[in-house]
Amino acid sequence: MSNAKERIISFPHMGNYHIPVSKLVENTLDGKVMIAPPITKKTIDLGTKHSPEFVCVPFKYNLGNYIEALDNGANFLVQAGGGCRFGYYGEVQEQILRDLGYDFDFFKIVDTIDVSPMSFYKKFKVVNSNLNFKQFYSSFRLAYSQVKAIDNIEKYIRENIGFEINEGSFEKSEKSFHNNLSRTNTPKEVKKVYEKYLNEFKQIPIDKPKNTIKVGIVGELYVLMEPFSNYFIEKELAKKGIEVRRYITASYLLFSKDHSEKKIMKEANPYLKYAIGADGTDSVAKSIQLSEEGFDGIIHVKPFGCTPEVNSMPPVQKVSRDYNIPILYFSFDSQTSETGVKTRIEAFYDMLMMRKEII
Repeated sequence: MSNAKERIISFPHMGNYHIPVSKLVENTLDGKVMIAPPITKKTIDLGTKHSPEFVCVPFKYNLGNYIEALDNGANFLVQAGGGCRFGYYGEVQEQILRDLGYDFDFFKIVDTIDVSPMSFYKKFKVVNSNLNFKQFYSSFRLAYSQVKAIDNIEKYIRENIGFEINEGSFEKSEKSFHNNLSRTNTPKEVKKVYEKYLNEFKQIPIDKPKNTIKVGIVGELYVLMEPFSNYFIEKELAKKGIEVRRYITASYLLFSKDHSEKKIMKEANPYLKYAIGADGTDSVAKSIQLSEEGFDGIIHVKPFGCTPEVNSMPPVQKVSRDYNIPILYFSFDSQTSETGVKTRIEAFYDMLMMRKEII
């Protein structure tokens, strides 16, 4: 790609994290940010068409997003790396896109080894030689505060949206929150927006029973955090008046002291002796935690063929037996039936209701 062209930067969607990523990229890289189109069936169809057959579904969603962005004029793609096959996505996706005839630059923004500001800065400095650390650190703090705000607000929503008296109240406020958050330019502004909307959410009338059904969701990070990829499973649970808990968020994975291998292994003991990679160890540890906190059920989600999550399933099943807690497993790929997902959730809900009545 010619250096004379304006740099038009894009990246794949994952939940609502396009807001902080956009700000970070806009403030630190020399170019214009173009957010990829929202994920739809077209996204997964495009990704599936051009992906290796047995690659996991997050690869296909990411690739589909890249193609949509490039078709809309992007010429500089940003990608995150990960602790499993996700760490190899970039090289393979880049080659596929070049074989399709696209002209672009490619930038890998993060891996799971070092997510410190200095590590990020060194990567961004390669792309923008004029970037100084003070400028980058200021932008990093802004993105960090936005991530935390999103995760904290979404936690409150998951726990309460199923009990709203006026349907649509939470979604309306959440949309407004995202619009205002995207316009913040300092951590102080983020704090102000966060506190305003947290208070607004707490003012939304709800009718929440004391003995509500509570379900925790564990599994692979992408299908947990990108709602389209799991057929909006959290919304489906909320429709049935279920309180939902999910530990895996961007702030937990990237910045929380609780997300250390040593701590997670301690939490997973005695069901695991060794770490099993990516989010698999977390799935075991958090299943134990949910069981000990008295949750009524657990849902385990993963992309089809995800090795760490496949490895987590036997110990998670043992947790289910030992704590007498039901677990529903979902494995998602491009052929997954939305109707099938909803039917299984319905059956799981009926079973939880019957257990609740018996107990």
